[in-house]
Amino acid sequence: MADARVGAADAALAGAGLGFRYASGGGVTGVDLEVRAGEVVGLLGPNGSGKSTLVRLLSGVLAPVAGRVRLLGDDLAALPRAEIARRLAVVPQEPRFDLPFGVLETVLLGRHPHLAGVAFESERDLALARAALERCGALHLAERAIDELSAGERQRVVFARALAQEAPVLLLDEPASFLDLRYQVELFDRTRELADGGRAVLAVLHDLNLAAEYCDRVILLAGGRVEAAGATAATLTYANLTRAYGTEVYVDLNDLTGALVVTPLSARARARLAAERSERP
Repeated sequence: MADARVGAADAALAGAGLGFRYASGGGVTGVDLEVRAGEVVGLLGPNGSGKSTLVRLLSGVLAPVAGRVRLLGDDLAALPRAEIARRLAVVPQEPRFDLPFGVLETVLLGRHPHLAGVAFESERDLALARAALERCGALHLAERAIDELSAGERQRVVFARALAQEAPVLLLDEPASFLDLRYQVELFDRTRELADGGRAVLAVLHDLNLAAEYCDRVILLAGGRVEAAGATAATLTYANLTRAYGTEVYVDLNDLTGALVVTPLSARARARLAAERSERP
């Protein structure tokens, strides 16, 4: 197993020896990870591998039973919620809206950590919210109600809210799960731009090809532990992926971009591969 610890002292977001177990089973054990400013790190793994648990630990929703989280050098557990929100923006997997906010109101919620007391949003806050919507291709939705939107449109609005928050660390939990191909690409183009501008980004992904195209490094989980971690091309190998996901995959290079391409193999393709292997001397 590759070691996920790389210069944790310089990390914008770091977890050391993180452990958490649910009463019903599942969780994570002994997870080390770090995300530095200027990079996109992908958190990958099959269902039940611990990705969502790690997101909750890293954002302070859950308290680890072992290990600790550091955010911009400080112990996360010692930080007030408002200060965490100024440092860390989260795009959840399935955002919930308990009130029928308008889209612009929803994005303005990202500005609340920066407001003093009961202060109202300023013209600058409104401008930042509108700019975030425009950057996500959603400015035309500004006057709509959030509960009138499709799942994909809501996801773009939640991403805009995170942009408006202006936090130096961004935590994305399967942000492209409801988006069509165009908006998946646009979202990760924006994510890449944020990292290139100095943000630290940790993104939970199911799409291995998006991870290969956009992530500087990846962390591969299996059974609540780190199965492999490191530079994307060195980590998304046939051996690592087959072991983590429990199925055969084909890994090659994209002729256009030079990034890896990962293709799952059908039962028929797996049977043909097994037959070819058995025929080899």
